[in-house]
Amino acid sequence: MAGVSFSKILKTLIPLAVGVLFIYLSVANTTAEDRQTIYNSIKAADYSYIFLSLIMGLLSHFSRAYRWNFMLHPMGYRPRLINNVLAIFITYIANLGVPRSGELFRATVMQTYEKIPFEKSFGTIIAERSVDLIMLLLTLCVAFLLEFDLIFSFLKEKRFDPWTLLLLMATVVAVFVIVSRWLPKSNAAWAKKIIGLFQGLKEGFLTLVNMEKKWAYLGHTFFIWAMYILMFYVIKFSLPETQGLPFEALLIGFIVGALAISATNGGIGIYPLSVSLVLVYYGISNESSLAFGWIMWTAQTVMVILFGSISFFLLPLVNRKK
Repeated sequence: MAGVSFSKILKTLIPLAVGVLFIYLSVANTTAEDRQTIYNSIKAADYSYIFLSLIMGLLSHFSRAYRWNFMLHPMGYRPRLINNVLAIFITYIANLGVPRSGELFRATVMQTYEKIPFEKSFGTIIAERSVDLIMLLLTLCVAFLLEFDLIFSFLKEKRFDPWTLLLLMATVVAVFVIVSRWLPKSNAAWAKKIIGLFQGLKEGFLTLVNMEKKWAYLGHTFFIWAMYILMFYVIKFSLPETQGLPFEALLIGFIVGALAISATNGGIGIYPLSVSLVLVYYGISNESSLAFGWIMWTAQTVMVILFGSISFFLLPLVNRKK
């Protein structure tokens, strides 16, 4: 038990330490005058656009909750939409504490209140995350086409080797194939649990193929990602200096920010700095770029904490037996 607890502590503290490091780097690379300028920019921002960004974020979460039923219904489960919504918000607030723990909480919520087996709901969540990864890659492709010269020059400058990435991917696939063939031959209890989890994941992925409302699922998927991009885009209107930024600049900033979120607990520290580096490249001052990043990150984090906390409180209330 001590080993498990220590592992959980490390999973929490290491991303937090990385976040604190990047906060320090942000502070170290700015003077007291710069920090005052950043503060003044945030204070003077047009909060109507920040509020609009939050509305878009909420719409994406509600759409994700509704879309989830398209995967659960073919499996014979019809959870209440309110439980889907609350589970979604709990996912995000849990990920602020321990990255990727939210998916486990989400499946546990559905097992507790909707009697959906953990491995089956978790399988749909993993399938959903795979769809999100595809959408992120599509967004990356669009950004690459819009800013081909800029991205190619950057990768060339950093001496990026695509063959290393392909070799890593091939190794991961090979290990997965070997393990998946070896596990069924094992009689160990832990091996059987992993097999059960794989079966749940398989069923979750099959729902993507067998679902009746494929077009509705696809429509919600594009809507969710359109809201993600737009909630980032409209923040540019909150600061005078960023209002003239082109769409492609903000699209790249969005992608970099999305990748930064997975690096630490909700992108703490690293998100504002990563986004600012992109905007600086497009001629925005370091102060306004950091202000943009901090406004975007703070607004979304406050929303997640607020609605996630409310969800923890409401979940047992809306599911109490009459």
